[in-house]
Amino acid sequence: MRRREFITLLGGAAVAWPLAARAQQPAMPVVGFLGPGSLETYVLYLAAFRKGLGETGFVEGQNVAIEYRWAEGHYDRMMDLAADLVRRKVSVIAVPGSPPGARAAKAATSTIPIVFSVGEDPVKLGLVASIGRPEGNATGINFFSGEVVAKRLALLQELVPRAIRVGAFINPSDAPRAEVLRTEVQAAASDLGMQLQILSPSTSREIDAAFDALVRERVDALFVGPDAFFNTRRVQLANMAARHAIPTASAVREYVDAGGLMSYGTSLADMYRQVGVYTGRILKGAKPADLPVVQSTKFELVINHQTARMLGVTVPPMLLARADEVIE
Repeated sequence: MRRREFITLLGGAAVAWPLAARAQQPAMPVVGFLGPGSLETYVLYLAAFRKGLGETGFVEGQNVAIEYRWAEGHYDRMMDLAADLVRRKVSVIAVPGSPPGARAAKAATSTIPIVFSVGEDPVKLGLVASIGRPEGNATGINFFSGEVVAKRLALLQELVPRAIRVGAFINPSDAPRAEVLRTEVQAAASDLGMQLQILSPSTSREIDAAFDALVRERVDALFVGPDAFFNTRRVQLANMAARHAIPTASAVREYVDAGGLMSYGTSLADMYRQVGVYTGRILKGAKPADLPVVQSTKFELVINHQTARMLGVTVPPMLLARADEVIE
């Protein structure tokens, strides 16, 4: 072989070798993220989700890609968004904080692993066979936002003893969950001797109209039902409650951070982190059927003392002592 031909052949092999090596490298796994709100309102929770992924060794853009789909409060879009992620052939579908999204993902695929987080019993929702042995292709986190409705309402009464006429916001968009919440809050109000008025806003404009109705009815306090849509509108809710001087209780501490009076429930940020951890474990080869549903055990009471003073609400010393955090 001539020297020039040998050099050309060697050079061609040098170019071809790295191309072949790159072709043999495994493709980056893709996580499908199905969110009930919008990117703008979930920045905090996305940071927690990515933190959970990081705890298992995955960093977005480096060794894992994430396809985001946002329902922007329109739960009827969940089926189409879940089906789109299935067509994308993602490795895992993460559906935090959204029973409609979890049900949509479960209906869309029986093979792609699903990591959900819901505030109600996932067995009753049909997502898993049991808490300890999920079976099927789904597992996740149960953070008990619905189960502590009575406790949250009792804390509101303890904070505002004069609250006899109480309004309650329940989002009708998730009909099965709304019916359960309606029954639970009515029973709790009856036990506490409260007169309850339930309103069903599902848009920002309807929230404004609902507050107008509360003012006309001269309610003493407001109970915001646990729901992802209300969480995305927490600033609006806090501002309207302050404008109309209505003491309000919510399920999420971020509402209190926004200026709301009080919250009682589990940490949503930690829940998103746990969803990220389970997503990472599945990317590493774990099967959903072998990962028991994580049940939240820590509940936090957060009170905004500044808002209480603005509303003329005197926080009982015993309640202040029991609070996990008091915002001054």
